[in-house]
Amino acid sequence: MVLCQGGEAAAVPAAGGKEPEVPLSREDGAGQPCLCPAPGMEAAGTEERRVCGCCSGLSWSRCCKAPGTKKKAACPGLGLFYTVLSAFLFSVASLFLKKIEDVHSVEVSAFRCVFQMAFVLPGLIYYKTGFLGPKGKRIFLFFRGFLGSSAMILLYYAFQVMPLADATVITFSSPVFTSLLAWIFLKEKYSIWDLLFTLFAITGVVLIARPPFLFGSNVTGIEGSYTDHLKGTVAAITSTVSAALTFVILRKVGKSVHYFLSIWYYAVIGLIGCVIALFVMNEWRLPYCGKDRVLLILIGLLGLGGQIFLTKALQIEKAGPVAIMKTMDVVFAFILQILFLNHLPTWWTVGGALCVVASSCGTAIRKWRQSLKKAKQNEI
Repeated sequence: MVLCQGGEAAAVPAAGGKEPEVPLSREDGAGQPCLCPAPGMEAAGTEERRVCGCCSGLSWSRCCKAPGTKKKAACPGLGLFYTVLSAFLFSVASLFLKKIEDVHSVEVSAFRCVFQMAFVLPGLIYYKTGFLGPKGKRIFLFFRGFLGSSAMILLYYAFQVMPLADATVITFSSPVFTSLLAWIFLKEKYSIWDLLFTLFAITGVVLIARPPFLFGSNVTGIEGSYTDHLKGTVAAITSTVSAALTFVILRKVGKSVHYFLSIWYYAVIGLIGCVIALFVMNEWRLPYCGKDRVLLILIGLLGLGGQIFLTKALQIEKAGPVAIMKTMDVVFAFILQILFLNHLPTWWTVGGALCVVASSCGTAIRKWRQSLKKAKQNEI
């Protein structure tokens, strides 16, 4: 007999060699129906109609637990390699964004959304998820798309007006804000350690922003004017909070919505918002030079590739190690900024980066250990 429990199948022998009857459907812990039938219990002609809850809604014939399905041997470290590759692609895309001269950050975001839509549309058709999603989840999908696209637009603006490494470091405080917002909206546990990591992240952001009322009016080592630096800092912080709210919404939705549908809302709502904003600001125009056009295409491709590799990493590796390895974003940002932008980071930026990375890694390690402890308790 095969019991499908939390997305994992385990062979359990029955007493006396007799197989008791098992219902073909039940609700798992995430509220997702798990309809993995035991071998020999499938009715003829119903395999294609069955839906497996442990495989994001795939039909039973393509389920990872279907009889005859060969399980691929896991390659040690492959998920972490995907994470590093994703971090590198995102960092190069950010570098190209800095190199674009005559294109507004909102227009760059619009091009990025077009690439996302072109990639996700075939997946929606193949998996037959529809374009609107379940009725009870549409409001969550809308806010996921709105907040996610807003985070992208604000981050792109921050990349354009402040040093690459500074903006990247600020975005790494996202896990800390996610823990705080999950405590507020999802009633998740928030310990004294989480508070300590939050204070570390805020300290790092302050060291990077260097407000005049703390550091005086003569602020050195910034890119451009201090006004632009301050605007970029506010945009990066707002982007980080928006991304944290997006994670909270995705956690609320859980596995009840296919991840392709989530990306679809992100791209469609982002494109609509970008087009409206560009017409209001009268900034809609095609790049004048061929270099900017090539960079726009590369930004879209690199951003899409980074998203794919990050998704694959999270599919085969635990979230804790992935979150820790993702700090390579900061390393790549510093290296690319020094090599290609000729901008040496100040000691204030380095100190702020250490604070933010330490708080992010601490949060990730703590969550990882909690998940491992919970998994062991479930096994017992």
